[in-house]
Amino acid sequence: MADFTTLKYERPNFEHVKQEFNQLLAALKGADDPLTATNAALAISQLSERFVSQQMLASIRYSVNTLDAFYEGENDYWDNEGPKYDELTSQYYEALVTSPFQEALHEVLPAPLFELAAAQVRSFSAENIPLMQQNNKLVSRYSKLIASAQIEFNGETYTLPQLGKFGSDPDRHLRKAASLAMAGWYADHEAEFDDIYDQMVKVRTQMAHQLGYRDYAAMSLDVRDRFGYGEKEIADYRQQILTQVVPVVTSIHERQRQRLGLDKLEFFDEAFTFPSGNAVPEGTADELVQKANEFYHELSPETGEFFQMMIDNHNLDLLSHHGKQSGGYCEYLPAFKTPFIFANFNGTSGDVDVLTHETGHAFQTHEAQDTNAWECVFPTTEAAEIFSMSMEFIAYPWIDKFFGKQTAKYEYDHLSNALIFLPYGALVDHFQTEVYTHPEMTPAQRKATWRRLEKMYLPDRDYSEVPDLDRGLFWYRQGHIFEVPFYYIDYTLAQVVAFEFWQRFNIEHDPKAWTDYLMMAKAGGKKTFGELIELGHLKSPFEDGTIAEVVAQIKQKLATTSEDDLK
Repeated sequence: MADFTTLKYERPNFEHVKQEFNQLLAALKGADDPLTATNAALAISQLSERFVSQQMLASIRYSVNTLDAFYEGENDYWDNEGPKYDELTSQYYEALVTSPFQEALHEVLPAPLFELAAAQVRSFSAENIPLMQQNNKLVSRYSKLIASAQIEFNGETYTLPQLGKFGSDPDRHLRKAASLAMAGWYADHEAEFDDIYDQMVKVRTQMAHQLGYRDYAAMSLDVRDRFGYGEKEIADYRQQILTQVVPVVTSIHERQRQRLGLDKLEFFDEAFTFPSGNAVPEGTADELVQKANEFYHELSPETGEFFQMMIDNHNLDLLSHHGKQSGGYCEYLPAFKTPFIFANFNGTSGDVDVLTHETGHAFQTHEAQDTNAWECVFPTTEAAEIFSMSMEFIAYPWIDKFFGKQTAKYEYDHLSNALIFLPYGALVDHFQTEVYTHPEMTPAQRKATWRRLEKMYLPDRDYSEVPDLDRGLFWYRQGHIFEVPFYYIDYTLAQVVAFEFWQRFNIEHDPKAWTDYLMMAKAGGKKTFGELIELGHLKSPFEDGTIAEVVAQIKQKLATTSEDDLK
């Protein structure tokens, strides 16, 4: 694993790449024997991982500082040229799945690669390249708009992530004021958000129609590599969340209202859980990283060695600042065999959440890095999120390192919020389904649709004191809706599986739980979502009874946590 600060970015010469690629592609297509075919496929994979890694490196450095003129230019380059590289990849995938030497190719390449390849062939067309370029530019426009936020509040200037910390402030007037300030910023830019998204929906719909899909919602099944399930299974799954999870979440909020002594739990109260204040991590960002290092060394030899490398090689960028994109992510650069963690610490418990979450991703990629196809280091997204969300629960026995005497409060809040998240995640997916199956909606209709669905999935959410959000603007802040459509139900599917690991690690103290997690991590994208679940001796979230079982376990755990423990 290389020091991230020393990684050399060099923009590829597309014509040179194309020439080399076409030579290898011709060798694959014209192969007369299995060895020639497999050697050509492996060479193409190595070539593609080199240019993909350069694209990732440029994207990461731009996300860290959108004010950097050089990387802004590189970001623009990839927005425009990236689809041309995608076309090369699509040609490779088509040759791969149509090669007469399938048996030999399957011996050296992971089986899911062939499913990924087939989905890519179905969902890519050179005719769509201008639309893909337009979509990329719209995504960059959204990201830059979010990163540009400079909100004057309480005598200071804040980015959106920095302002978010006031959502858990003990001062209710301050919470309300911060919520109004943030909502006001989104409302001030309402026309631009609406324009960006309106164009995105039109562009993506046109892409789908040109490929023969019913709409982009149908196309998303291939774009998101959904293997073994489809729209019906997802709709049924969302219904299970509505019937089995939403009532429990309502009861959690009612207990919170009583605990806080409020007549009504307003929207700006939701993130404030305890009268004595939410659990706040103890220490600076550097100290939190050091505590995480201690935790990972105690967890296992593999995680200890790995996290030390992440620190030594400067593969963590955690602090929020002006010009930095919002959110958190983990990326893996295959040519450099190195993961990278991006976050926006703001002094809340979310700092620990994002650190353990993204480390789960990073560790998984490190364990699976020897996969022959770089596309299969990460598994598909709903499977990838199992490792990150489970790592948050695996950290529980060591969480006192971060929170000291506030540990009980953190665990209650973290576990309840993980359950509270499921209806929100289902809401985001349902909203996008409605939008893309009805692309003719106006911006006003989309906002009304969001608010209608919000009342279904989050029935106790009260925006009466934040009227801009009552008009249906909350989804503007959900970057996935703009940047990676339909990548959100993945989090909920993984969360249900992660709850099983929570139970095995923290309730049953199953000695085989870590072995299963590690075995799944090493498999990575060499297994599908369903296969990974089976490998880890877990249950599918689509299976009848899985959601009911995990919800019952969590409900019992929360109920047995007394209010005295939460003071």
